[in-house]
Amino acid sequence: MGGTGMLNNSTMICAPLMAQSVEQMVKDMHQAKAEGAQLVEIRLDYIKNFQPHQDIQIILKNKPLPVIIVYRPKWEGGQYEGDENSRLEALCLAREMGADYIDFELKVASDLIREQKMKNDNATKVIVSQNIDGMTPKDEELSNLAASIQATGADIIKVVVNVADITEIAKIFHLLSHYQVPIIAYSVGERGLISQLLCPKFGGFLAYGSIVGHSLPGMPSLYSLRHTYKLDYLNSETKVFGLVSKPVGHSKGPLLHNPTLRHENFNGVYVPMFVDNLKEFFSIYSSPDFAGFSVGFPYKEAVVEFCDEVHPLAESIGAVNTIVRRPCDGKLIGYNTDCEAAITAIEDALKEKRCSSNEASSGTPLSGKLFVLVGAGGAGRALAFGAKSRGSRIVIFDIDFGMSFAMLNGKCMVFPSMLI
Repeated sequence: MGGTGMLNNSTMICAPLMAQSVEQMVKDMHQAKAEGAQLVEIRLDYIKNFQPHQDIQIILKNKPLPVIIVYRPKWEGGQYEGDENSRLEALCLAREMGADYIDFELKVASDLIREQKMKNDNATKVIVSQNIDGMTPKDEELSNLAASIQATGADIIKVVVNVADITEIAKIFHLLSHYQVPIIAYSVGERGLISQLLCPKFGGFLAYGSIVGHSLPGMPSLYSLRHTYKLDYLNSETKVFGLVSKPVGHSKGPLLHNPTLRHENFNGVYVPMFVDNLKEFFSIYSSPDFAGFSVGFPYKEAVVEFCDEVHPLAESIGAVNTIVRRPCDGKLIGYNTDCEAAITAIEDALKEKRCSSNEASSGTPLSGKLFVLVGAGGAGRALAFGAKSRGSRIVIFDIDFGMSFAMLNGKCMVFPSMLI
């Protein structure tokens, strides 16, 4: 897919800061810079006993990076509950004092422009934002919203949603890739993670990452954006690979696969995908951009029916853990790599033990052995199939009564659970 040298996408990495004192806010700004942020978002509504003129001056005087000033009211998901005029005056003050960016909510931005309280006569860029509660609007509705925001005179459009399903994020990607002005669009929450990780691919203005010690649900750390996912290297041609699982946060896959992709000079990225509905997921993410998937718990068996073709080994096992989208026709081909990978690793360990004890080492060391597995899911099926093919006697235990099974002649036979 071409080399992965610095691709110079325009997406910047931003750290949101929510310290409760201006002194801590300054410390956090410097920490964010050290961790790789290119700008910071200052949430004034989190500062206790906030003194607008004094505190804004301290922040701007000590900023090591460009800053976005946000003073979010309670009615838009923020912390501020005071007088609305005082809030808007503080934001306008920050603009007058030379803040790099100011964030106004759509509801008030129109009024400010109409009353000419905000004139674009300095270098400050104006972000106009809208938080959406509930179901993510359709593509056309999102485009209309973006047009409404742009009509206020905003320099940058911002739309934040809270998706109930990963498939809704496709609407965000559509908005990012089809709008011609700078736009920030993402989802909060665990299911929204890929809206940050794939932001550069679809042309977003900002991707957000948290500083150490201040993690937020669905937000990657600055370290992972810089070192695990290497956002600087992503562009519109980047191929996406992902782990389809539920839950998905525990996976070490990104730490293993992303360095491999870069080592092979392949323009790709591997991301975790929190999937609730396999049918909807594969229907929505059907473009060649999404080139392949790992499959984790609890989907290794269920995913077989969503593959257009299944490799004979995976078909025999009844479980798929790897899916490749065939470039020529876009069909999904299912494989099982659990079986051989795990079994050969066990064989290698046993062979090494044989050598150290000077035992004879002809044939597979699993032949005739009792192979005991705990768990009757897709991975358990794969290991049982592989061990049986080596001549092992198989017993599998599962926490659910009646789900333990033995492998006989390559088939799964159910028998009552036994206690270990």
